Amino acid sequence: MQEVSRSGAADELRLDALIADLWWRVRLINTDILEEEARAGVFDPVQPTYPLLAANLRARRDNLVATIGVLEQRARSVSEAA
Repeated sequence: MQEVSRSGAADELRLDALIADLWWRVRLINTDILEEEARAGVFDPVQPTYPLLAANLRARRDNLVATIGVLEQRARSVSEAA
């Protein structure tokens, strides 16, 4: 039977907490995007009048989602190794 070190379990918990926090931030950013689009009355990102703030928030959100994907993959590999 393979023993899991306390630091390994703690690291896994921290990684899970980080992932959960990042998903929470993605939800907040999604709300901000919707509010900015509604304020401007433009919902299509390809329109020239699409709000710059909403476009920047979309890019930030997409980067966070990509980061979450990498972290989730790392979390899976850590849990499989345990």
